[in-house]
Amino acid sequence: MPHNWFRPLLQVISAAAVGWVGWSGEVLLLPVSALFPALWSTAENRAQAALVSTAYFLSASRGLPQGVATFYASDLWPGLILWLIASSAFVVVHTSCWTGRSGWRRGIFYLGASVLMAVPPFGILGWAHPITAAGVVFPGWGWSGLALMAAGLAVMTTWLRPVAAIALMSFWLWSAAEWTTQSLLSGWHGVDLDFGASLGRVSNLDRHRALAATVRAANQGQGSVVVLPESALGFWTPTVERLWNHELNGTGLIVLAGAAVLNDDGYDNVLVSISEKGGEVAYRERMPVPGSMWQPWRAWTGGDGGAKAHFFGDSAAFVGNTRIAPLICYELLVAWPVLQSMLRDPDAIVAVGNGWWTAGTSIVDIQRASAQAWARLFDKPLVISFNT
Repeated sequence: MPHNWFRPLLQVISAAAVGWVGWSGEVLLLPVSALFPALWSTAENRAQAALVSTAYFLSASRGLPQGVATFYASDLWPGLILWLIASSAFVVVHTSCWTGRSGWRRGIFYLGASVLMAVPPFGILGWAHPITAAGVVFPGWGWSGLALMAAGLAVMTTWLRPVAAIALMSFWLWSAAEWTTQSLLSGWHGVDLDFGASLGRVSNLDRHRALAATVRAANQGQGSVVVLPESALGFWTPTVERLWNHELNGTGLIVLAGAAVLNDDGYDNVLVSISEKGGEVAYRERMPVPGSMWQPWRAWTGGDGGAKAHFFGDSAAFVGNTRIAPLICYELLVAWPVLQSMLRDPDAIVAVGNGWWTAGTSIVDIQRASAQAWARLFDKPLVISFNT
């Protein structure tokens, strides 16, 4: 009788521990998440698989309730509700794909779940995807490393899981021993700010001049690019463009900065490229934060507002002569935006965010770790700019 409840309880606790450690914000710990498929596959029935999936996801995304409470200046209840809603896609997919059949069937079904959580619509809520660890286990291997990681995760669901675990751990330890600082992109500089909630909300002349002074201080010479965080410029208007053209006059600098562009039924969360000659929208965010930014139900009820999602919009952008893979905030937490961008073979990854609302959580650390892992997998220089 004790066995009937002890083993499922141990699996749930183990899944929560895997989610907590793997998604702690330390890039070298990401491969711990590869243990999730083994725990999922050894569940004795679909209900246990659901509990294991729930424990893993809720643990990995544990910063969400506090972050939502901070964003909306409310108590924890709205955050807890959104936390459970966010977990629904992951749990439903992995519960539906679980099978009592043994052998390679489980591996194939897990691969199906993995693919579903990597692309829209389920991939919209595809946090904590174990495939992200490919950049730590197989750095520089690109698409081959991604395929090997996927194969390793699938084998973790079969009776050969000890072999897969030893193989993945060996590559992981080898990678950790050789791990070095992320390569930089020559002439590019990402600026971290600590303006808190005021960034993007306070957009007066003094704020723009302060940002311009920060940009000039980061100048690395003629033609260099300075990257500012998401929402740094507030709303992008002709007046703001003229102001920045004036501030950059004679510097030879290019600024890539976050902003918002109003349209008839809401706004686009964008990155704009500015020089003394003018400015233009370089990138429109493909996946804004569901709920707080992307609110499709407004259109269903005849309303407007909220950020537009350009799911399969342009996944790369040219800034000067450099083709970049831009990733804004939430896009760093899910797999498909970066994979879509890598199909364009960019010269570098540029990751920006406005994480003031995540204070006291590991969300920004997780975003940074994910960016580092993807950049390492595809051997791309990485430029990061965050506001906290």
